[in-house]
Amino acid sequence: MRSAKNGWEENVRKVTPYTPGEQPDRPHMIKLNTNENPYPPAPAVKEAMKSFPMDILRLYPDPAVGRLTCALADYYGLKPENVFVGVGSDDVLATAFLTFFNSKKPILFPDITYSFYDVWANLYQIPYKLQPLDEDFAIVKEDYLQENGGIIFPNPNAPTGVIQKIEFIEDIVKANRNVVVIIDEAYIDFGGESCLPLIEKYENLLVVQTFSKSRSLAGLRIGFAMGHEKLISYLNDVKYSINSYTMNQPSIVLGVESIKEDAYFKETIEKVIATRERSKKKLKELGFSFQDSYSNFIFATHESCPAKELFEALKKQDIYVRYFNKERISDYLRISIGTDEEMDRLFEALSCILKH
Repeated sequence: MRSAKNGWEENVRKVTPYTPGEQPDRPHMIKLNTNENPYPPAPAVKEAMKSFPMDILRLYPDPAVGRLTCALADYYGLKPENVFVGVGSDDVLATAFLTFFNSKKPILFPDITYSFYDVWANLYQIPYKLQPLDEDFAIVKEDYLQENGGIIFPNPNAPTGVIQKIEFIEDIVKANRNVVVIIDEAYIDFGGESCLPLIEKYENLLVVQTFSKSRSLAGLRIGFAMGHEKLISYLNDVKYSINSYTMNQPSIVLGVESIKEDAYFKETIEKVIATRERSKKKLKELGFSFQDSYSNFIFATHESCPAKELFEALKKQDIYVRYFNKERISDYLRISIGTDEEMDRLFEALSCILKH
């Protein structure tokens, strides 16, 4: 008998998987490690759940996700042909990698960014080159003017929270018309300007957003891409070649209801932003420094206490933040913005830890 080493295991595609943020389930914990929205979904979502037609669960969902696609198109002033819906922005981005990044030339993305990008590149065997952020954790435009097989980066960037202006992004898109440029706008609702208007000028630009953060629906897994109808058509071709029924019935129904309550959506965002700005002042008073954040988190380092030490000390008090044991950022914590009450508990805990 052949050993596993010489048999079937030789043909396994081996990858280093993405490591998601810890999902603890403890009473009275403060969870500030996965950038979830601290406020509940829109009231219309709750009401729709109460009257959800259970009988439709025996039926396959609409493969085209028509109701949700049209609702998004109406909201953003687009045609349905300009919108692609997937199971969270991770699904949308993974499909985009598989669809558009097929050149032998390397794709480009920052060295400090969403850590799923290199996972997908390795999984799909896409060559890539990391482009270093500068000392202020900003993207260097000139790095993206070289020959490449595609470009992707978040705006605001994650985990840094640093944002680039729309003119900056347009320069990159304009200089790379022969490849697809993907802008991951998971956090754009918390500050800055979306580059969505640019899709009318550039058919090589794909803008990706999500319901997970600003719409408080991380548990439903709804993501979407917006771009030229050619891009969307190619994405659908790949989707239908993998799984026609990607979006479940509750996500379609409840996602539409979420879009309807625009006033609640904007009110919630303003709450998070107000708490974020207040938190910046409190953290500075405690000896932290950070680049200005336009997201629903702050990426901070302390003047004297190592990040890992703070991370472990907070965890003992059932306060969870995100620590990355990676080059250049191993002395930083990513702190999601919670409610004012949750942030006050964090500040009290940090104050006690730092006094010892």
